[in-house]
This record gives sequence, C-alpha cells and structure tokens, in this order.
Amino acid sequence: MSTMEQRDFSNKVVSLRQGFLPRHREYLMRWLQAGACMGLCDADITSHNEHDEPDIEHVLVWVRENANPAYMIRPEGMGWMLIDQIRNHPLATYRSFEAALHAIRPVLACGATAAA
Repeated sequence: MSTMEQRDFSNKVVSLRQGFLPRHREYLMRWLQAGACMGLCDADITSHNEHDEPDIEHVLVWVRENANPAYMIRPEGMGWMLIDQIRNHPLATYRSFEAALHAIRPVLACGATAAA
C-alpha cells in the first residue's frame, strides 16, 4: 500500500460517541422523580456549552444543596462521563447512562430500563 493510500484511509476514521435516546430521556425523568426525596431538584438535556469546547449534548443535574448545576453527564466515546460540574472535575466514566445517574443518587435499581 502506498503512503498516499495510507493517508486516505486514516482520514476516514470516525470517532464513536453515544447519543441520547428516547429511553435515556424517559429514564432521566423517572430517576429525577424518584430522587426528589434525596435532594434531586432538576435536570436538563442541553447542547449549550459555556466553554470553548464543541457543543455536545449533555445532562446537567441540580441538587438541593446548590443553586448551580452539581453534575454533568456527557457521552465520552462508548461510555458516559460523570463530571463534578461545580469543581469542573471528571469523576468517572460509566458503561451506561443509567449507571452514571446511579452514581449520583442510587434511587432506582441499576439497569432498570428497557433495552433500546
């Protein structure tokens, strides 16, 4: 294979990224409602970004203890990154969106969602 053919091949690499599906939105609403007694206040799925990073659809979660969003969950490759939004510090990456929510507040059985 020539060098030109190798370059053409490498330019066609597409990065994989999870996206928010209707089941994620439904699970988020159930999780938020179930967690109201544990200090969960609100959540929003948005693509607005205050930083210079490219806009990526993500979830912001508010808790009773703070007026600013406390957590962000965003797709990261084939996983979901949980970020301490107040300190702008990544906490962990999870294999599922549900597991990331469970790490914030374990109010629903982990994996209690229908398959896509």
